[in-house]
Amino acid sequence: MEGLVDTFSNRLNTAMRIRNIKATELSEKTGIAKSSLSEYINGKYEAKQDGVYLLARALNVNEAWLMGLDVPMDRELKTDVLGNLVVSIPLLGSVKAGYNYLAQENWIGTVDVETSLVGNGKDFFALKVKGDSMAPVFVEEDIVIVRKQNDCENNEFAIVIINGDEGTLKKIKKTDNGIILQPLNPAYRTCNVY
Repeated sequence: MEGLVDTFSNRLNTAMRIRNIKATELSEKTGIAKSSLSEYINGKYEAKQDGVYLLARALNVNEAWLMGLDVPMDRELKTDVLGNLVVSIPLLGSVKAGYNYLAQENWIGTVDVETSLVGNGKDFFALKVKGDSMAPVFVEEDIVIVRKQNDCENNEFAIVIINGDEGTLKKIKKTDNGIILQPLNPAYRTCNVY
């Protein structure tokens, strides 16, 4: 995996200078508040995934480059070994296939996924599976592609945030009394969420 070589702030300033775009214009193009953009430019904060996506598109640069990874600056159409168009989506760490795991965004790289599956990739991110409660379908170190959304359908797999900061991968069963988080491995119990 490529290592970090530069800061988000330095890359953002470089891209703005090369593309000859001022902060006001960038704010208008992205919809990012001028105050937030100023904090990004000055290195006080780094943009989250949505902001990185918007900035990279407006500046026509590679998202991973903007985040400081040692990859080419310019966006380009990429294909996999079979010739399918792919887009890079962020790999944000891991999710436990179990319980009691703190959910945190932690940009650790990117994963190429076919555009036929994720479109432009804007609403998606990737996580590595930790644990075995979802075996044999999802096992340790599998990479799952996740679409950001607030709800899911009955019997779908989902990353669920419980207690405000614990993330877990489970099959979702909706009932009249609430939601059941269903592991696939029979060694684990279900969890009811009301």
